[in-house]
Amino acid sequence: MIRRASLVLVGALMGATAMGVVYSAVAPAVAANTSTYRELAIFGDVFERVRAQYVTPPQDDKLIENAINGMLTSLDPHSSYMNSTDAEDMRTQTRGEFGGLGIEVTMEDDLVKVTSPIDDTPAARAGVLAGDFISKIDGVDVRGLKLEDAVEKMRGAVGTPIKLTILRKGADKPIELSIVRDVIAVRAVKFRTEGDVGYLRVISFTEKTYDDLKKGIEKIKADVPADKLKGYVLDLRLNPGGLLDQAINVSDAFLERGEVVSTRGRNPDETRRFNATPGDLTDGKPVIVLVNGGSASASEIVAGALQDLKRATVLGTRSFGKGSVQTIIPLGEAGALRLTTALYYTPSGKSIQGTGITPDIKVEQPLPPELLGKVEAQGESDLRGHIQGQSETDEGSGSVAYVPPETKDDLQLNYALDLLRGKKSDKAFPASPEQAELKK
Repeated sequence: MIRRASLVLVGALMGATAMGVVYSAVAPAVAANTSTYRELAIFGDVFERVRAQYVTPPQDDKLIENAINGMLTSLDPHSSYMNSTDAEDMRTQTRGEFGGLGIEVTMEDDLVKVTSPIDDTPAARAGVLAGDFISKIDGVDVRGLKLEDAVEKMRGAVGTPIKLTILRKGADKPIELSIVRDVIAVRAVKFRTEGDVGYLRVISFTEKTYDDLKKGIEKIKADVPADKLKGYVLDLRLNPGGLLDQAINVSDAFLERGEVVSTRGRNPDETRRFNATPGDLTDGKPVIVLVNGGSASASEIVAGALQDLKRATVLGTRSFGKGSVQTIIPLGEAGALRLTTALYYTPSGKSIQGTGITPDIKVEQPLPPELLGKVEAQGESDLRGHIQGQSETDEGSGSVAYVPPETKDDLQLNYALDLLRGKKSDKAFPASPEQAELKK
């Protein structure tokens, strides 16, 4: 039942991270007029004067890269130039695998703290434990490094060695470990059973997402008999987006028919429509989709499709509201141009650009005391220079993006579980596909 759309990424600009991109062929460039070339001549003059007269000698490549980025960021927050390093990082993210050690980390007290070693990876086999602090990487102190810089040092070519100095509570001296890097496959979907309910958390939309989702559903169906399984929770909270084809395939996994999404570019003939194919992997069981302000782009495509086609009930708070599509255009020296080329629309023909997905059932997730006043709602409509959505209002898009680490504290998840088990009721649940108005 899986269909293969063009390889497309759609992501959100959330904080310092977030991106949305697309790989596809694009139309040839349109020739500039005479006045445009005059303006380019002025740019060349400025460039030469800066090179010759600036107080300290600038780097030519940096000047040009920053000039390009200045042009692109004046268009919208999601268009940008990627140098070879940035482009390779993006390709790594979309593949969902990289050469590394297999640990999830954070920064604490200027040290890299291991939050979790991934099962059956070099780090786990070497004895790295959750709670360990990495103080040195190949003999170099990590203090003073940014987390992303430390992570970059730990990644590397498969088969290459790395030495870690680890501080462990209870150990009387630092632990020295030598680990050989291997291919680390990042799980795009985490799944489990919550008693008689299947729980599927889509972390990101990489090349592995649909396959991981399918495996999760199969495992849940094997663990819980069909007559006992109440339904599924599809958790898209804190999901910043990813590949468009994977968003379409994930939506299709729950659908039997109907348009999943359409993308509309500058010219009418650039409109593309993507339809579901027969074959609901969940056998028609009730589905509740969880969203919050951290649900963006590809995750909004899924939520919007399942909501409009009345296959699922959407619960939570308003999503981020990124409804644009970026095309990745390869450039010289392995760099790439990330350019906004289209907007996407849900099956009902609605653009969520600057508005987001409004849940069928609004359930706020309270912040813990230590985060009060430190976490604010953010959405596409808050981004300077964002493309104005056709339905955008002063209300804007987005909401607070917070999910408690413990299930017992997760009001949104527990509300969904109560609905599926019949402990709560709402007119929006269960959704009924038969009531959906399909485009013909």
